[in-house]
Amino acid sequence: MFCVPSTEIGTIMNITKGGLVLFSANSNSSCMELSKRIAERLGVEMGKVQVYQEPNRETRVQIQESVRGKDVFIIQTVSKDVNTTIMELLIMVYACKTSCAKSIIGVIPYFPYSKQCKMRKRGSIVSKLLASMMCKAGLTHLITMDLHQKEIQGFFNIPVDNLRASPFLLQYIQEEIPDYRNAVIVAKSPASAKRAQSFAERLRLGIAVIHGEAQDAESDMVDGRHSPPTAKYVAAIHPSLEIPMLIPKEKPPITVVGDVGGRIAIIVDDIIDDVDSFLAAAETLKERGAYKIFVMATHGLLSSDAPRLIEESAIDEVVVTNTIPHEIQKLQCPKIKTVDISMILSEAIRRIHNGESMSYLFRNIGVDD
Repeated sequence: MFCVPSTEIGTIMNITKGGLVLFSANSNSSCMELSKRIAERLGVEMGKVQVYQEPNRETRVQIQESVRGKDVFIIQTVSKDVNTTIMELLIMVYACKTSCAKSIIGVIPYFPYSKQCKMRKRGSIVSKLLASMMCKAGLTHLITMDLHQKEIQGFFNIPVDNLRASPFLLQYIQEEIPDYRNAVIVAKSPASAKRAQSFAERLRLGIAVIHGEAQDAESDMVDGRHSPPTAKYVAAIHPSLEIPMLIPKEKPPITVVGDVGGRIAIIVDDIIDDVDSFLAAAETLKERGAYKIFVMATHGLLSSDAPRLIEESAIDEVVVTNTIPHEIQKLQCPKIKTVDISMILSEAIRRIHNGESMSYLFRNIGVDD
């Protein structure tokens, strides 16, 4: 286990040196709950700033206190209007830079556009673009949580601390699922098998993998390697030269590798957005004999009709953290539960501001976690 002991952190959380300023870059009040929790744990007041939209939809930021020579931490949680959220962050970072802040640390629990981190046909790697914009605006350090792909850290030329929410989700399983010892950790696709294996090994449970589901947007079929026309439509470079074609993939019928009969199934992933794949996985697990189904993820985007679909599905409970505000979705679907991760974010802020090592927050975390 690599849970962060609440008692140990709780006793030291308020010990911060002077010169720390905490801002929330959100103009949407519903997105400020996490910022307030972090400020309360640190024992500091939120910095005075105005962030609002002009009638012509331009974003305006007015910092109302001095940040000269100070460590500025800008907390930005992603709202449904993700592009406005990004502009709010960039403008505030640049405002702090031009106001002579000593350092500007972005606290972005969910990094937007993180799914667009690979080349898709003739598209672009948008998360690389966003990383470049943040660095250019003046960001000197980034704190985030469970990046969709850990390689995104390489898009930045500044330090990046990619924290993990799994200690809190593991703690939830142990405390809120009474008979979790009769559970099996499930990966809804082979792509998430490593995450499931990490959970299973720490909880001393079995693992199951669902294979053969309908192809999703992250599959190789939409990778940039398929962007040139196939060989049969293109003349050979030389009459005597024939380029061999790669045999196309064909997924088998849906199968579950592992025994879930008479067990609790806990599906783990990093993001819950479009819930169709989770609903299909839940139906498959029910057919294989699982009597209770939980879904655990770090980031609960829960877009569109997700709350209604979850409420009508075979899923018993969906557990997500508060990296993204989802209070409205919880009102629509009582099955959605929230785990608070403000503790680890506030401790990361405290350690960076005081110049302390961050290794305590990453102990027992392996390369595949």
